[in-house]
Amino acid sequence: MLRRVKLILLCFILVVIVLVVGDFIHQVLTKKTINYENKDVYVKQDERNYAIHIEIDKKLLYLIDLDTNEIVKKYVVATGKPGTPTPLGTFKIIQKGRWGGGFGSRWMGLNVPWGKYGIHGTNKPGSIGYNASHGCIRMRNKDVEELYSLVKYDTSVTLTMGDNGPFGHGFRVLRPGDRGADVQEVQKRLKQKGYYSGSIDGVYGDGTKYALINFLKDNGLPLTDIIGSNIYEKLNIILMD
Repeated sequence: MLRRVKLILLCFILVVIVLVVGDFIHQVLTKKTINYENKDVYVKQDERNYAIHIEIDKKLLYLIDLDTNEIVKKYVVATGKPGTPTPLGTFKIIQKGRWGGGFGSRWMGLNVPWGKYGIHGTNKPGSIGYNASHGCIRMRNKDVEELYSLVKYDTSVTLTMGDNGPFGHGFRVLRPGDRGADVQEVQKRLKQKGYYSGSIDGVYGDGTKYALINFLKDNGLPLTDIIGSNIYEKLNIILMD
């Protein structure tokens, strides 16, 4: 009986030795096959201070190194259709995900206060370079995968269209319920003049309407909740030539 116990104990010790030695040999061989100088280039670059600038009218997305002011990458993109324009302004990346279907292989969501917008891939690569989306920025899947690997959460994303800032799409006639960077600008002007105390969220709601009516009353203008060229002018909002 004692001999049998000793034999079992010896077998157990031999198994443990084989496992330990085998693991050590595996680690040594694995380390020899890795080129640490060239491993995972994108992870190294991800530590740089990046920002994104998108020129909607030119259909170009630039990845910029803020420390060197250098354009690191440039991609052709698709932007919103005339009826569903891409939002203008500066936002941040607040979501990242590996989506599929019409959103392609990657999604980077932006903190646009008046809607859900993001930078994503597409299953329609022929749309790249055109006004084709519902407001999001579309990229080729290989491009969005590369960009996704480079940028972090809270990366700044600035979307512009010409020299007119939030009015890059021109002066819209604004009505209650409208949303956009131009609504934000009207809210800012009304707040500067002491009429609006709500959130600068780009949503033309009751608070904005109430502030507008009071502004019109005090300036002897016809009362309306529709914001047209004459009201833009009274708010000192002009388009650059």
